[in-house]
Amino acid sequence: MDLKLKLEQLHQRVVGLKDQINTEEATKNAFVMPFIQILGYDIFNPTEVIPEHICDIGTKKGEKVDYVIRRNNEPILIFECKHWKESADAHNSQLHRYYHVSKARFGVLTNGTVYNFYADLEKPNIMDEKPFLTIDIEDLKDNAIKILESFTKNEYNLETILDSAEGLKYIKAIRKEFEKEIDSPSDEMVKLLVNRFFDKPLTANRMIAFKEYTKKALTISINESISDRLKSALNINEKIEKKEEGKVMPINEDPDVSKIVTTEEELEAFQIVKAILREKIPSVRIAARDTQSYFGVLLDDNNRKPICRFHFNTINRYIETFEKGKDAGEKKQLFNLDELYDYRNQLHQTIENY
Repeated sequence: MDLKLKLEQLHQRVVGLKDQINTEEATKNAFVMPFIQILGYDIFNPTEVIPEHICDIGTKKGEKVDYVIRRNNEPILIFECKHWKESADAHNSQLHRYYHVSKARFGVLTNGTVYNFYADLEKPNIMDEKPFLTIDIEDLKDNAIKILESFTKNEYNLETILDSAEGLKYIKAIRKEFEKEIDSPSDEMVKLLVNRFFDKPLTANRMIAFKEYTKKALTISINESISDRLKSALNINEKIEKKEEGKVMPINEDPDVSKIVTTEEELEAFQIVKAILREKIPSVRIAARDTQSYFGVLLDDNNRKPICRFHFNTINRYIETFEKGKDAGEKKQLFNLDELYDYRNQLHQTIENY
């Protein structure tokens, strides 16, 4: 079983159990130990996974780190765990102290759902202030999982991890700055872009206006790029589906799919519904199929598990929900796409029914 699938299964476990997990110790047993096991380490072997490892710090004796992972009799990872309701970013000072006296090159601070991986990229044997890798099992990223594979027992390679860690750290920092610019463009960003085509002085009033224009332009550009990719993927899936159906289609039926037009509005609605559903299930289980009469959202890409449908091909727009059963769809008129958030409970109920 591949690493991503195992992590998705752990996510389902977390969703199902976390309301019953009331202590830090329970968080470790229910969530963190399975994560370590997923990495291939034997949690029942105290020479490989050492719980409550004594880590004396200066004059403080008997200090304990939650877990130390050993490979070939050498410590490679230390884990400091918190209750799942706590932030995984809030206690790195404690991990920082443990890291300083440990021979491990990597430290992990986790609340059982978010795993922040730290190294000593800035100064030897002093843990960096910010993680170079974050694994959020409620929001799994393929590129992060790829790096996590290097930490598994069978694939562990110190040189490979260190080679990529610095790059990951700075890519993450650049991405964060870029997201800030999208949300609130700085004067420097606005001047950089606007001065290429606007040859008049940027007065205070013009700067305010161009900041808003820049924000809209960046947002539109990114959204259109996402929409184009999604539309391309949907068209490929539709062609594959039609091709498969064509194998058993009566001779007098026309398999032509050229009449199907996926609109920007349908794609935007799909993204909203997908965001709502991700509160309960991973995104990989949410699929979309467009047809001539409606745009459908499915669970596990299964036609027998409709979550909702968008009927946007007429003057009035409707969402069809299936919280009362897959054969009992109900249409409700939409006056704007923001109203989709009003159907959060119905959408959640639908996937729970399956």
